[in-house]
Amino acid sequence: MTISAKLAELGITLPKAAAPVASYVPVVVQGGFAHVSGQLPFVDGALIKGRLGDDVSVEDGQGAARACALMIIAQLDAAGLLDRVERVVKLGAFINCTADFTDQPEVANGASDLMEQVFGDAGKHARAAVGVPALPRGAAVEVDAIVALKNA
Repeated sequence: MTISAKLAELGITLPKAAAPVASYVPVVVQGGFAHVSGQLPFVDGALIKGRLGDDVSVEDGQGAARACALMIIAQLDAAGLLDRVERVVKLGAFINCTADFTDQPEVANGASDLMEQVFGDAGKHARAAVGVPALPRGAAVEVDAIVALKNA
């Protein structure tokens, strides 16, 4: 089954791949890996903003992380790489949170769980989930990825 077919089976429609907001490119392919720049959580075109431990719940943070993962998949699709994904190697999840917030791993699960749903065992990955004091544009979460690619 192709990844596009799997997305359809799951009832998932990918968002339009976001354009870069600064001096970088969304995806760089090097040495058989796609390095996907950090993606912000957009739902219906609106950025999910806020701070975990303050005005964003863990559940809403998980939804934001899931939205970031959808954007990662959308970036891979826009780069023509979606059906070349061999394995999701690593995700980096950055959580905009208060100094005493410690549920970063649970928030990052929103992205991790989606990768496993979409890519199956190939979606199981290494991960970092890090709390930070601020993210671009006030986003609640940002996620980047390293993805191994099959030969073209």
